[in-house]
Amino acid sequence: MRKMLVRALVVAASAATALLITTAAAQASVQPKEHDPVFDNTTASVGVLVTKLSHADATSRLRSSNITWSSSGGCSDRYNSTCTSFSQVNLATIQGIQTLKSASGCGINVTGGTEVGHASGTYSHWNGYKLDTSLNSCLNGYIQGNFAYIGGSKWRSGAGNIYYLEGNHWDITYYNCGGC
Repeated sequence: MRKMLVRALVVAASAATALLITTAAAQASVQPKEHDPVFDNTTASVGVLVTKLSHADATSRLRSSNITWSSSGGCSDRYNSTCTSFSQVNLATIQGIQTLKSASGCGINVTGGTEVGHASGTYSHWNGYKLDTSLNSCLNGYIQGNFAYIGGSKWRSGAGNIYYLEGNHWDITYYNCGGC
């Protein structure tokens, strides 16, 4: 009798195990695969995740690094071209200017952010990738002395960010934070 009971338990356990394995396999086959936000396998395209900041958060970060900002209109309205706005700026852009400040030791005054009035494009001011800064001899010397000249009044940092001497200011494109 005991052998029959043990045998019945072994058979029942085997059946339960087989049922669990079959159920798990069935669930795995019907559940959607986890979405990878950087590489989307359905389109074979690569996307970049960016963190957007509010104007208040960006200015707080700039202030903590002793970076100043100004606008010809004395305002921060994103929809007014005479303002300097940081609304929807990329975190990496703010971190990039902080890295430049810390590496160069130069005074930096930001004169252009995400406000209207700049050229459009993927890596534009509006999309949060660019900042304009005032010229000064310390900053000019640091950029021109430490980054690779690539022609057309442009220098590329080791991190790949582009510094364009655009007449009366630096137009800086931050693809990343430059080693923050």
